[in-house]
Amino acid sequence: MTSQPRVLLLSPRGPLYRHTTGIFKKSLRYAPLTLTTLAALVPDELDARVTVIDEGIAEIDPGADADLVGISVITGTAPRAYELAAAFRRRGIPVVLGGVHPTLVPEEAACHADSTVVGYAEETWPQLLRDFVAGRMKDRYDQSPELSLAGLPVAKRHLLPARHYTTMHTIEATRGCIHQCEFCVVPAAWGRPLQRPVAEVVAEIRQMGARRLIFLDLNLIADLDYARELFTALIPLRLRWGGLVTTVIALHDDLLDLAARSGCRGLLIGFESLSPDSLAETHKAFNLRTDYHEVIRKIHARGIALMGCFVFGFDHDTRETFARTVEFVLDTHIDLPRYAILTPFPGTPLFRRLKQEGRLLTEDWGLYDGQHVVYQPRQMSPEGLRDGARWAWKRTYGLRSIIRRLAGARIQVPLAIATNLGYRFYANNLSRFYTCREALL
Repeated sequence: MTSQPRVLLLSPRGPLYRHTTGIFKKSLRYAPLTLTTLAALVPDELDARVTVIDEGIAEIDPGADADLVGISVITGTAPRAYELAAAFRRRGIPVVLGGVHPTLVPEEAACHADSTVVGYAEETWPQLLRDFVAGRMKDRYDQSPELSLAGLPVAKRHLLPARHYTTMHTIEATRGCIHQCEFCVVPAAWGRPLQRPVAEVVAEIRQMGARRLIFLDLNLIADLDYARELFTALIPLRLRWGGLVTTVIALHDDLLDLAARSGCRGLLIGFESLSPDSLAETHKAFNLRTDYHEVIRKIHARGIALMGCFVFGFDHDTRETFARTVEFVLDTHIDLPRYAILTPFPGTPLFRRLKQEGRLLTEDWGLYDGQHVVYQPRQMSPEGLRDGARWAWKRTYGLRSIIRRLAGARIQVPLAIATNLGYRFYANNLSRFYTCREALL
C-alpha cells in the first residue's frame, strides 16, 4: 500500500440500465448520496485518494488500481457486487461490502468480502479505514445503537460528474420510518428513525446554493413536529423541492400548507393498494385512515404534483385488481403513477412468511427488483401477475391516459409531460430493460 491510500468506492448497476446510462436519459436522473457521503467520512489524517464510480453512468474497471475497494449493495445489485468483489479480491485487493443488502444478510455478504459494514456507516466506516491503514481491519463492523446524525461532514458531491444528473442537489434530513410494513426493508435493516438537526440541514442547503432540491428521506414526515420545524425553516430559502411522505400528511392541513409554503412541488406517496384487506395484510393499516381521493385532492389543491406508487401481488389481489387500480389512477389524475410487483426482500417479515409457506420461487437476488415475480401469488399464477403488471404500465402510459391525467391535474404541465413521456418509454420497454434470466418478468 502506498503512503497515500487509494480508496475506490463503487455503486454497481442493477438490472435496469441501457449500456451504462440507465433506462432514462439525464433528464430523469438525480445524484445519489451514498458514495459521496462515504467519501466525506474518510478521516482527513489518512490523506486518502478517493475515487467514486456510479455504474449507472460510468463503467467500472475491475483492473483499476486501489488499496481498498468499498461497494454499496442493494439486493438487486448483489450479484453484480459479488462479481466485482471477486475480481478485485483475485488481484489481492481487499473489498468491503456495505449497504442495505449486507445489513439484511451479513453472513452471506461476508462470504464475498474481506469486511462488511452492517447498518449505517457514519461511525464504522471511518473506524474501518483507520484499522485498515493500521493493518488490523476486522471482519465486520456494526452500527452503534447510539448513532447520531448531528455534526456530520457534508457529502463530497463534486466527486460525481454533475453533467450526468439532472440535479446534484439531493439531501437527507432524516433516516428510517416509524411504520412496520411487512414488505419494507427499512424497519428490518435500519432500526429506529434518526434526525439531523434542522439548522444543519438548512446550512447544507445554503452551502450547496440549491434552488431545486430532492429530499431522499424514506418518510420525511415520520416525526410531525420535526417536519413542521423543517418546513418552516425552508420557507426563507425560496426552494422548489420534492420528497417522500405517507398519506398521513393529508390528515394535517397545517403541515400540507407549510410544505407548500416551503416550496414543495412534488411528493411521492406509497398508496400500495386500494384493498383494505391488502393494506391490513401488509401492516399498512394507517393508509386506511385516509380517503385516497381526498389525499390527492388536497395535494393537488396546493399545486403539488404527486407520484403515486402501487404494488401488485398481495394475497388478496385478483385479476380484477389491475384494472381497478388503473381506473383509480386515471380518475384521480395522479401525475406520475408507478407500479411494482410485490418483492419479498431478504430479512423482511414478508420474506420469512413466504419462505415458511414454501412460496418462494427463487433466491436469485438479481431478480429482486420490483418487476420480477419471485414467489407464488395466492390468487393468480406468476405469469398472470407479471402480465397484469405489464398491462397496467402500458394502459396508464398510453397517450390518451396521459392526456386524461394531466388535463385533470394541470400542475407543472411542461415537466409533467416530459416525465410522463419518459415513463411511457419505460412502460413499453420493461422486458427490454430488465434482465430476464427466468420466465417471470
